[in-house]
Amino acid sequence: MTGRLRSIQTGTVRPLTVGGRKLMSAIGKTAVAQAVAGPLGLAGDEQSDLSVHGGLSKAIYALPSEHLAWWQQQRQKQGVSLFEETLAPGYLGENLSLEGVLEEQVFIGDLLRFDEVVLRVTQPREPCGKFNAVMAYSQAAKDMVQSGRCGFYLAVDVGGTLHTGESFTVVPGPRAVSIAQALGHKAWKHLR
Repeated sequence: MTGRLRSIQTGTVRPLTVGGRKLMSAIGKTAVAQAVAGPLGLAGDEQSDLSVHGGLSKAIYALPSEHLAWWQQQRQKQGVSLFEETLAPGYLGENLSLEGVLEEQVFIGDLLRFDEVVLRVTQPREPCGKFNAVMAYSQAAKDMVQSGRCGFYLAVDVGGTLHTGESFTVVPGPRAVSIAQALGHKAWKHLR
């Protein structure tokens, strides 16, 4: 299986208002043409809460770019998006917008082999309150879990420079648990 790196996003920690409280977050990402991937993620990218984001096993967050249109529709249904504006890559906090791979097709332990970089799939993204705040409706986390449109975290096995537009190959790992299945195992805590 092959795919394409549609875009790369990085972000810095800054204030975010959640439920009337100011919290620090780096969920807001902006596009860059290229980025150096190292053991702890992309150069220039920050995480504010290392207990849930970042580190060796969650160095980079990838989201299938195919999901952005669906999330745009969800926001419109909730009345939080008045216009039919397109959600930009990085809006959901993703570092990599990938085209051609979905959660049902990607398994924990699979490798994504780019020209210079090799990334290993480690786990699905689980939503948080900051995600609800950015999406601007309180059921966004439940929508992520119920739809399975969560994306996945990656560890950096071989570092180097990633370039927007480059292709990658999925090298199968053990193929025991897909990202969709792994999210399903954790769904109970998000659907209460």
